[in-house]
Amino acid sequence: MRALIVVDVQNDFCPGGALAVPDGDAVVEVVNRLASEAPFVVATRDWHPHDHGSFAAQGGPWPEHCVRDTPGAALHGGIDESQIDVVVDKGQVSDREGYSGFEDTGLERLLRERGVDAVDVAGLALDYCVKATALDAKRAGFDVTVHRSATRAVEVTPGDGERTVQELRAAGIDVVD
Repeated sequence: MRALIVVDVQNDFCPGGALAVPDGDAVVEVVNRLASEAPFVVATRDWHPHDHGSFAAQGGPWPEHCVRDTPGAALHGGIDESQIDVVVDKGQVSDREGYSGFEDTGLERLLRERGVDAVDVAGLALDYCVKATALDAKRAGFDVTVHRSATRAVEVTPGDGERTVQELRAAGIDVVD
């Protein structure tokens, strides 16, 4: 069975958010379409404590974002939450990045219990959390497809998105438009 993993389509990663991904909200329509076609849908959320190590105030590279129980951590309002079967919170451990939906979450177990052997991955951001989730899914033995039209990259360095696509393909992950 296939499952869709919707990675971190949260307010703080969309225009106007604390760590907005350029054109991040453009993924919403495509994500909703993919979710309507998927037999099982998991959404991940960054769900950070106030003292998360990735925050600039703690010496990390990012502004404070997706602090649990704040509006910025909520899923984007355009996401059709009625299509989501399970929400998995990640990035809850202060001294761990938590980029991957598989890190400290039980996601692999959840997918195996549902008989999932292949995953489609969409969401934000391609060059960080989508990449980490897709690579961990592949390492766990799932067939993995990343939907390029349903992702956007942060592009800290210009070209990061395309370099990520090359890295994913080199790891045996299908990247489709």
